[in-house]
Amino acid sequence: MKRSTCIGFCAGVLAFALTHPACAAQYDLLITNGLVYDGSGAKPYVADIGINGDRIAKIGQLQADTAREVIEARGLSVAPGFINMLSWATESLLIDGSSQSNIRQGVALEVFGEGNSMGPLNPAMKARLDKRLEAWNVDVSWTTLGEYLDHLVASGVSPNVASFVGATTVRVHELGMHDRAPTPDELQRMQDLVAEAMREGALGIGSALIYAPGFYAGTDELVALTRTAGSYGGMYISHMRSEGNQLLRAIEELISIAERAATRAEIYHLKVGGRDNWPKFSQAIAIIEDARARGLPITANMYTYTAGSTGLDAAMPPWSQEGGYASWKARLQDPQTRNRIAQAMVTPSDDWENLLLAAGPENVLLVGFHNPELRQYAGRTLAEVARSNNTSPVEMAMDLVIADGSRVQAVYFLMSEANVAATVALPWVSFGSDAASIANEGVFLQRSTHPRTYGNFARLLSKYVREEQVLSMAEAIRKLTRLPATNLRIRDRGELQPGYFADVVVFDPRRIAEHATYKNPHQYSTGMVHVFVNGEQVLRDGNHTGRLPGRVVRGPGWQGHRTDVGRHVQAQ
Repeated sequence: MKRSTCIGFCAGVLAFALTHPACAAQYDLLITNGLVYDGSGAKPYVADIGINGDRIAKIGQLQADTAREVIEARGLSVAPGFINMLSWATESLLIDGSSQSNIRQGVALEVFGEGNSMGPLNPAMKARLDKRLEAWNVDVSWTTLGEYLDHLVASGVSPNVASFVGATTVRVHELGMHDRAPTPDELQRMQDLVAEAMREGALGIGSALIYAPGFYAGTDELVALTRTAGSYGGMYISHMRSEGNQLLRAIEELISIAERAATRAEIYHLKVGGRDNWPKFSQAIAIIEDARARGLPITANMYTYTAGSTGLDAAMPPWSQEGGYASWKARLQDPQTRNRIAQAMVTPSDDWENLLLAAGPENVLLVGFHNPELRQYAGRTLAEVARSNNTSPVEMAMDLVIADGSRVQAVYFLMSEANVAATVALPWVSFGSDAASIANEGVFLQRSTHPRTYGNFARLLSKYVREEQVLSMAEAIRKLTRLPATNLRIRDRGELQPGYFADVVVFDPRRIAEHATYKNPHQYSTGMVHVFVNGEQVLRDGNHTGRLPGRVVRGPGWQGHRTDVGRHVQAQ
């Protein structure tokens, strides 16, 4: 064929392909006519999204294109999959990988590691975890954090998963449950454990400083661990030493750690606990924004409720819990020591965070028991249970911890609605459930829970966007997607862009709503129509498909990253 003839022929083929539908682009999936919130916070626009494999291929007017499957999204909103910045689904996903309560709200990535992480484990830690999980027929076959994440995905999970390495975990690994500072050699080993976790893909270092033994860590120790994480691009994230009486001092400590370690920092579930402390909100925000104005990358996350949830250990002094549960129980059973603990529980102090005093026994709802005989108390307040047993709330709390063989999960009503709404609107605040992801069936019904388990993200979009208009839908989506992805330095997720992973949610903004309540928390949210994780559909028409396409999302220090392509590539 002559060159001129070839050119003419090829041009004709190209023109035909561009105009003939049969030769138009072929996608695995087309989501058509949806109102697209791309995660940037920009004004939404109506467009089609073409997906091939696990990636977004194209966004635009794709009416001439074809696909194996087409989903009509007219009248619905389309957004990136949501990121749960504080997830406690570490064990629930081992029991049931479907992640029903969060998938039905659009969560495509669960982020673990508030103080404790599922690795690294020494033999004693591994034995304790194995004993805790044996009832669910879960074998603890991993030792490191990276091995846990790989095990979880190999077992099958619907969402993607990622984790910080726990500052408490590495402390227990080397010091046990003891209240003392590490020796130089111990601290070096703790830093080595953090470095190993970072190379395995941890996002940074996470602390929880109101609970023993994390409470025992000094600032210098936390700076050393954070500096190690920061050398791999990781960040520091913390449940601070106080969210009440010493809130301002706790924020200053977090800022100091970030400054000294030269890295980013985030506050877990930013709040002001206790009515007497509510007026501190403006000053707390001013301290954070002043640090941000100085160039320090300080951010926060939150849940959308006025009550928190933790154990009755948060009602007792940390010194009483040194050595672990067995030592704690022994102290509670020793008359003289028990009296000391009881006195501390009713005495105001700035030395530790006493949530019982902050909330009051009438505002402490008991929700989680291991002992079946005690489950009759679930859904009742500590004050009510104490009255029915003719004892004081303090004595009742100690008795319950002894009888249950655990810290006993409780809901503490601590925050003001005005402060919660103001925090929702802050542009540097993302969202986390601070809860497991479970199903409203089977073993999960043996315990009550906080309604945030089923409703945290739906509540944001219904109460604070649609009903109260505290923020726009575009801004809420940004704070659920691109903001946390950027803070975590996660690549190719958090936005709807060609080339990004196809974590996509389709929901009805008029219908999305949470239904879980404190009295009846085991109720799914509604209004989420379709959810895709890595291009696979895990929610179709509001129902779980049973698919388990979740992957490990690695942090910036992951050793498997490629530098030859000019950007971080995750192990998927």
